[in-house]
Amino acid sequence: MRLIVKFGGTSVADGDRINRAADSIAETVEQGHEVAVVVSAMGGTTDELLGEIKFEASETDRAEIVSMGERTSVRMLKGALEARGIDAQFLEPGSAGWPIITDEYGEVDVDETKARTAETVEAMGRGTVPVITGFLAQDHDGTITTLGRGGSDTTAVMLGNYMDADEVVIVTDVEGVMTGDPNVVEGARNVGEITVDELRNLSFRGAEIVAPSALTYKTGNLDVRVIHHQHDDLLGEGTDIEGQFENLIDLQEQQLACLTVAGRSLRNQPGILARLSTALAAADVNIETSASGMDSITFYTDTEDGERAEALIHEEVIDDETLSSVTLETDFAAIRITGGELQRQSGAIHRMLGPLADEHIYIHDVMTSATSVSILVRWDDRDRALEVLQEGL
Repeated sequence: MRLIVKFGGTSVADGDRINRAADSIAETVEQGHEVAVVVSAMGGTTDELLGEIKFEASETDRAEIVSMGERTSVRMLKGALEARGIDAQFLEPGSAGWPIITDEYGEVDVDETKARTAETVEAMGRGTVPVITGFLAQDHDGTITTLGRGGSDTTAVMLGNYMDADEVVIVTDVEGVMTGDPNVVEGARNVGEITVDELRNLSFRGAEIVAPSALTYKTGNLDVRVIHHQHDDLLGEGTDIEGQFENLIDLQEQQLACLTVAGRSLRNQPGILARLSTALAAADVNIETSASGMDSITFYTDTEDGERAEALIHEEVIDDETLSSVTLETDFAAIRITGGELQRQSGAIHRMLGPLADEHIYIHDVMTSATSVSILVRWDDRDRALEVLQEGL
């Protein structure tokens, strides 16, 4: 089995944890597996380095400075592996065989990176364990660049993808993915399996488990697992992350009605969204999607439920002095674009909406989540809008 193992900062926070990491790697190698290791900076090092920059540093200088955390970690872990009789080689930007190259826009040069990872795979086949700095990259001129927050996760899953690994193991300070934050809720337990879509939504909303940017590199054939650093067996325990992102454009079949409720500072009214949605749910009116602003809340329902929904919401308006009025528009279509690449692509929303504007297609509403975009257009424009979006994505 070809394995990419990523150790987070807490997993290599001190000499004892580095020894523990080296023990688990050595055991896996002795079992006959090919292993490459991605290492973060020792716990807190990057933040400490950033905190000590008390001057106007260029992006190049900042990248050079913060790289010292990862550079130290790979040397420490490489030395610990050599002490156990494991042939190891550390790789950092600038060293021979460094794999991850970025272009002039700071984005990964896929072709060049894939070509360079072939050398890393050859080294693994000879029994060498590459110990690779996470988070870091270099451009074509040899200048150090970074992969952004959570970049070590991105490094590991990207390499797993490009090196045809069987599995990527993320070693961190949590027991895999939990049903809730164990520091906040009682009875939180490990989730044995979770899909990339579920985890990406959690990650974009604050769960620090696996960086969202890393998940875009996961394929259906690449297993990714999250384990706690106290587990010595890299091949067991933890949470399996399943599936892969797919770019899909879907035109919803039913016509939608738009209900807009206006009121005063609705965003500052606790429970207002719950009261309105509960009123609709109690009457079996399904909310297809919704949006809120400072002074309005919008619900989309089936057109045939529109007038009934308006009457229900009107009752709430009469009973609540913070609400002013409700209005109904009908005959809209929803087109949903789903894909793991959306958040990683600069200008993705513009590339969707620009061609629609060029075709003079009226955009009634746009709603975004971590992994999808919903565009609401007039019902009569739905087929042309779908065609334009399919051509542009």
